Amino acid sequence: MGVLQEYIPPEKIQSILSAKKGKGYIIAGFLGAITPFCSCSTIPFLKGLLRAKAGFGTMMVFLFASPLLNPIIIGLFAVTFGLQVTVFYFVMAMGVSIIAGYTLEKLGFEQYIKPEAYIQPEAKGCGANSGCGQKKAPVSKWKKIWDTTWADFKTVLPYLIGGIALGSIIYGFMPTEFVASIASDDNPFAVPVAAVIGIPLYIRAEAVIPLSAALAAKGMGLGAVMALIIGSAGASLTEVILLKSIFKNKMIIAFLVVILSMAISAGYLYSFIF
Repeated sequence: MGVLQEYIPPEKIQSILSAKKGKGYIIAGFLGAITPFCSCSTIPFLKGLLRAKAGFGTMMVFLFASPLLNPIIIGLFAVTFGLQVTVFYFVMAMGVSIIAGYTLEKLGFEQYIKPEAYIQPEAKGCGANSGCGQKKAPVSKWKKIWDTTWADFKTVLPYLIGGIALGSIIYGFMPTEFVASIASDDNPFAVPVAAVIGIPLYIRAEAVIPLSAALAAKGMGLGAVMALIIGSAGASLTEVILLKSIFKNKMIIAFLVVILSMAISAGYLYSFIF
């Protein structure tokens, strides 16, 4: 992310994600779809977009779409569940991401971004004419990339450790048999239950599809499986904790509502169509 921020001018990012006539929202969705990020890896890129002053709505589209539509999860989806289910998942995730980003911008949720999220970390060290006593060679791009990366890393590290610890405890002590038993087709509340269960689980894209396939094999309804995948991949506990360093509480709540709504609607719609 540090390399992208250094070599792609902020003006370019801003112009792409601020395109008129709704194009920026679609571009942001597809930008999220081609970036192989899990939910937590999206946060550093989001900070870069904030510092580049890209449009709020398009940033939110990217935030929703990136972990749900990255190439890894789409590829595994196609191999595990087939092309038809994959297309349904892609259309639902992309469509809800775009609608949610547009709606949140129109409702003025940009005011719930913390002011410090816009601040660019300052690279330490003396560059040319820096007033350090003598003239030194300019700081290299790679040195600036490292300084920015290290500053961001130190900021999010406490959130990351806490989120991974909590998510791992929940993940380790929640048997798959228990999940399948409360999320079978016989339970009318299986879809919302699966969506809610998915959020505390810290699951990377590489793991969420095989886990979901195993749950389906144990009797979990496919609509509930769809909700679990969206809930776990779209809003892990760790991501929510990391977002606390960027967003105020009302924006965090709005983010969770969007992911849960997407997971539940996709689960029920999938059960109805298929």
